[in-house]
Amino acid sequence: MKIALITDAWQPQVNGVVTTLVELVRELTNAGHQVEVIHPGLFRTRPCPGYAGIDLAVRPRRGVALKLDAFQPEAIHLATEGPLGWAARSYCLKRGLAFTTAFHTKFPEILKAALKLPLSWGYALFRHFHKPSSGVMVPTDGVLRMLAQRGFKNLRSWTHGVDTALFAFEPLPRPYAPMGVLVRPVSLFVGRVSYEKNIEAFLQLDIPGTKVVCGVGPLEASLRERYRQVRWMGVLPRDQLARVYAAADVFVFPSRSETFGLVMLEAMATGTPVAAYPVDGPLEVMGTPAGRCYGGVMHADLQQACYSALVVPRHEARSRALDFTWAHSAQLFARYLVPVRQISGCQQLHGGATCVKDNVTAVSSNS
Repeated sequence: MKIALITDAWQPQVNGVVTTLVELVRELTNAGHQVEVIHPGLFRTRPCPGYAGIDLAVRPRRGVALKLDAFQPEAIHLATEGPLGWAARSYCLKRGLAFTTAFHTKFPEILKAALKLPLSWGYALFRHFHKPSSGVMVPTDGVLRMLAQRGFKNLRSWTHGVDTALFAFEPLPRPYAPMGVLVRPVSLFVGRVSYEKNIEAFLQLDIPGTKVVCGVGPLEASLRERYRQVRWMGVLPRDQLARVYAAADVFVFPSRSETFGLVMLEAMATGTPVAAYPVDGPLEVMGTPAGRCYGGVMHADLQQACYSALVVPRHEARSRALDFTWAHSAQLFARYLVPVRQISGCQQLHGGATCVKDNVTAVSSNS
């Protein structure tokens, strides 16, 4: 299948959305699909206001149209709600083409934290963006329920994965020389040093040992100045990042507004247990329908979660990570795609029944 993937998040950006999409494209290509990625690097860009490291395409509508016309995709997926996503949405609506979308990030929460924009306004804008989508892919059941309560339609439950070869298991924390000699236990945070990550909940914890932060972002300079005892490591290549994960005693995930949290899976794959709040993301990654928690500890008191996670067996964290594969994620993604041409009747598409009636596409999967 010829798949057009339109995204405002792509390399060299470093975040969970980019990781997800890069792995998705790799799996889809390996499965025999032809994927055309339309990303900011193909356009003139400018930095996203207040969010250093994120470049956005400038007036991309005509360029997006030309690229889609040239590629002639059989399915179109809008991965993000930025300038490229809006341009592709306009293209599809103008031509009467069906498309799917994804809800990767709780941007309304980011807009509230950064710009004091009311949550209701942010979600109204995003609800408008996704309204014509034939399927909105959402990475956790908790976020899916939240979006449904806010009036979003055509929601599809779509999980993510982890590269368990790159993030190899270590039965004991393995020292990583570039980190230096650190007092243990080593508590690690990996992610954007930004508003939505609630990183100060981690930095303020009164716990023994050493805190390590890998990542950059708009709050980095001020936090570095205030928390000089923290080992700040910036952005690392993924092979080095894997070694940092494996060197930690506990991975601390302080965010309360994640849609998933790939970094938790990456840490768990190396054997490092996770301490987190019992919220969307951790509940999907560590929780089970029976209410059990595997690979770490979730607690309303993050400090208590950290202490308890230190005694979680590393093999248990690894075992839980093995439940998530990029191959399964890509299979679900392909199943939820819809043909770009609106046709009458129903046809089978990758194991899902795709029915188009009155210009509305609904997908029912077999999973």
